[in-house]
Amino acid sequence: MHRPLAARLFDAPTLARIAGLADLDPGLVLDDFTTPEALAALADAEVLITSWGCPPLDGRVLDAAPGLRAVLHAAGTVKGHITEACWERGIQVTSAAWANALPVAEYTVAAILFANKKVLRLAADYRERRAPHDWQNAYPGIGNYRRTVGIVGASRIGRRVLDLLRPYDLDLLLHDPYVAPEEAAALGAGLVDLDELCSLSDVVSVHAPQLPSTRHLIDGRRLALIPDGGTVVNTSRGSLIDQDALVAELVSGRLSAVLDVTDPDVPAADSPLYDLPNVLLTPHIAGSLGGELHRMAAAAADELANYAAGLPFAHPVLAEHIHRTA
Repeated sequence: MHRPLAARLFDAPTLARIAGLADLDPGLVLDDFTTPEALAALADAEVLITSWGCPPLDGRVLDAAPGLRAVLHAAGTVKGHITEACWERGIQVTSAAWANALPVAEYTVAAILFANKKVLRLAADYRERRAPHDWQNAYPGIGNYRRTVGIVGASRIGRRVLDLLRPYDLDLLLHDPYVAPEEAAALGAGLVDLDELCSLSDVVSVHAPQLPSTRHLIDGRRLALIPDGGTVVNTSRGSLIDQDALVAELVSGRLSAVLDVTDPDVPAADSPLYDLPNVLLTPHIAGSLGGELHRMAAAAADELANYAAGLPFAHPVLAEHIHRTA
């Protein structure tokens, strides 16, 4: 992982727990598998605990680690470092993606509830007026009661968002090509195609994986289907939305957006996304930050305990599912 990350990721109790389960040098943090130090460690390694910044575990690296049996990823996606060579050699893989999904879902739910309350527009209006006003008359259609929220993708995050939205008086829709109507109903949502979801939803929240097939999944045509005054929430990946088409809708004022991800990752300095009053733009912070990082480290420690006891992983990553997950 990135060397500075380890100190933020592992608190003292989790490090002590890991040290009690395995022979561990807590000062050994690798971000390059080609150094003499790394090669010496790999020669003896049975388990790797990885996180953001881990180099690819390709055939050359695995040749240097003949005893490697498992990779415990204390972060989300494993696509950056788990290669085909890992699957070919039968290495077990687990991920704390479920733990990283929790703060993303919490951010998303807050965004949805604020979106239906028109918080961005009201706050901008209030800032400009700086005086009493008949807000009820000016914004007669706001609020969360019986609003329709469309969730694009029944990913870990999408499912958690649906679960967290259950207590509210919302109508929930879901689009996911891998979900059957009965499963969607169990998640509390009606299953619809993507065009219908866009045309019916007051808020469209994107939670699909970044794949070649999902690039610009929400394109200009589908953005145009979203009702006037609707909001787009994206905490997935920027490439899932045609950003030029979205910016045009936002500049016009027809739609609003809450964007934690964009394409490119950091918009150009002159992008209108920074200044539009109907846009909340954040720098990819919906996932684990600060103390939330410790949850992912604790998840890796839990999986190490399972491995040490000869138990199956609670959250395995399977080769047959990797093509359709984040």
